[in-house]
Amino acid sequence: MNISSLLRGATLGAVVATSATQAHETSAHPASAPRRFDASKVEGTPFGRQGDPRKVSRTIRVAMSDDMRFTPSHIVVRRGETVRLVAANRGQVLHELVLGTEQALEEHAALMKKFPGMEHDEPHMTHVKPGGSGDIVWQFTRAGEFRFACLIPGHFEAGMVGTVSVK
Repeated sequence: MNISSLLRGATLGAVVATSATQAHETSAHPASAPRRFDASKVEGTPFGRQGDPRKVSRTIRVAMSDDMRFTPSHIVVRRGETVRLVAANRGQVLHELVLGTEQALEEHAALMKKFPGMEHDEPHMTHVKPGGSGDIVWQFTRAGEFRFACLIPGHFEAGMVGTVSVK
């Protein structure tokens, strides 16, 4: 079973030791590149699915900072809505924004602690170097409360978590 299989249907994302952050940045995640949308490869998750960029109804900007917070930390979307989340890293270390269920994020965070350099690049996550930005185009297909978090070791534990309310 590969990491992608372990994380499928999952994921939403104390200062980390510099070496862990650098290992995560250099081996696993160069800056997020724009993702190509291929409708034939879109898979559903408990919190939605990759959205078609041509169907984005609005853009939501989320700032990430080294105080281990997202601004805003709570966003509201309509069920069925496709949004572009633009994550801007205002800090000096690598951050990421990962969408998911609370349980899935906790499980992924535990994996990241064990394997800080593990490679993964799913449509529900973006990894952003200091001063950069990355985006996720996502369609929220189910009503409920979901999360987003930074799962770089230490960041999640420090409270770098937000909520998505799908109405």
